Amino acid sequence: MANTTNGPSQGGGADDIEAGRDRWQRRYDAARKRDADFTSLSGRPLEPVYGPRPGAEVPGFERIGWPGEYPYTRGLYPTGYRGRSWTIRQFAGFGNARQTNERYRMILANGGGGLSVAFDMPTLMGYDSDSAHALGEVGHCGVAVDSVADMDLLFDRIPLGDTTTSMTISGPAVPAFCMYLGAAERQGVDITTLNGTLQTDIFKEYIAQKEWLYPPEPQLRLIGDLMEYCAEHIPAYKPLSVSGYHIREAGATAAQELAYTLADGFGYVELGLSRGLDIDRFAPGLSFFFDSHIDFFEEIAKFRAARRIWARWMSEEYGATSEKSLWLRFHTQTAGVSLTAQQPYNNVVRTAVEALAAILGGTNSLHTNALDETLALPTEQSAEIALRTQQVLMEETGVANVADPLGGSWYLESLTDELEADAERIFAQIMHMGGGRGAEHAIGPMTSGILAGIDNGYFTSEIAESAFQYQQALEKGDKRIVGVNCHTSTVSGELDILRISHEVEREQKQDLSERRERRDAAAVDRALADLLEGARKPDGNLIPLIMEAARAEASLGEICAAMGEVFGTHTEDPRF
Repeated sequence: MANTTNGPSQGGGADDIEAGRDRWQRRYDAARKRDADFTSLSGRPLEPVYGPRPGAEVPGFERIGWPGEYPYTRGLYPTGYRGRSWTIRQFAGFGNARQTNERYRMILANGGGGLSVAFDMPTLMGYDSDSAHALGEVGHCGVAVDSVADMDLLFDRIPLGDTTTSMTISGPAVPAFCMYLGAAERQGVDITTLNGTLQTDIFKEYIAQKEWLYPPEPQLRLIGDLMEYCAEHIPAYKPLSVSGYHIREAGATAAQELAYTLADGFGYVELGLSRGLDIDRFAPGLSFFFDSHIDFFEEIAKFRAARRIWARWMSEEYGATSEKSLWLRFHTQTAGVSLTAQQPYNNVVRTAVEALAAILGGTNSLHTNALDETLALPTEQSAEIALRTQQVLMEETGVANVADPLGGSWYLESLTDELEADAERIFAQIMHMGGGRGAEHAIGPMTSGILAGIDNGYFTSEIAESAFQYQQALEKGDKRIVGVNCHTSTVSGELDILRISHEVEREQKQDLSERRERRDAAAVDRALADLLEGARKPDGNLIPLIMEAARAEASLGEICAAMGEVFGTHTEDPRF
């Protein structure tokens, strides 16, 4: 669909506003709507969107606009959630693949719309469960996945051809993805039809989460290979979910989360362009992952600003011409860092408020944290409460009836503008570190700035300073957290929490050992040797080679180690 790159004329004059309203109405009328009751609890008919009164002039209205129109401040679709509600995508993973599969089937049976895989720490770091580095960590913060056989168990009785699946993993994302493809093939699924999301965002690992395998350049090579492969072979699959969530959880402000995340996204756009990819072919496969924190209005403004910034930069800076290339589609998770071990039942309230902010900000999918996640992995009961929180919001509150219901609020529009301006200032700083637009860049000016900021500690120090300032405000009592530094008396007792038995690690290691005994060792050796040779060559896509190793039952640790022989390791310089 051709895009009106700078948008149709929709200034603040009365005629422009009415012309925009008419365009929106035509698109709304032509769009598919859900068969649902779009009235208030009292039976009052509700308009699908609200805007200025007829004849009104609103200076700057072109920055607000109408849902489904550039710059998408008010959402990507003219129908809002009347066309399609957000996807309930609960993040889950613990113990071994069999245990997590049971949780997945519970989520899907109770109304979940998609799956989101949480991996344990050894998997996130590219280690097998029997590695010395994995001791005591197997299955504790997510599910252990050592080979394609674990992927088979993880998605047992879950048809991958019909289920959108997100995987939150970055360093070893590509081998994990190839194992997922192997599991789909074994189910008889045509992998070219798969739909889902792989996180793959290595920039945020260096910036905040610190779960990398290799130095930045080879990691970017793998990401570029993945982008090429998906664009060519699995067009509906999203190979990158650019993540601000972990940046915010590390202590960043809303403006820093917004700016660093979108800068990372621009870096991946530059990576695709440097590979010779057509921006209007690969850009729609980029998605985003944001935190929804406890400051209600600031979070809504952040999401609206993100859409507007992305659309403008994709059009004006990178030359995208299709509408879907300008769309910032994003998943949201409520703020884990906002949960408290003190008075943990209060976390249900916090999560509901944060979820509502994400919805009013126009999220495309949503995960709600469980009340006990600050203490342990969620129990089945707390996971159900988290799921029901979204369903109460969706079914009872009326928030899906009207697109961008807070649009036009003086407060919200001012916050949106302020966050956008803050982000632009940070973009300028990042690009300056890389030499600016006039310098020569191997990939692009934003990418050069990000790599420089990783190397010189810019991101780490900026986030640390923000976290320190917030902690000082808490200790002084300027910022308040109920149950922590105010209203601390309580009648609630301790929670029963989910505990992962040490038997999980023992059994996982035993299963891995037995698989190694049963597999064709010669086929594994050949596949790993081919992968090693491919990694040594500067050109050539590594995805098919990694897929062959996964099909042969090579383990995650073996695949990552083979590439590591060529790519080396990355060590962050300590900075104080």
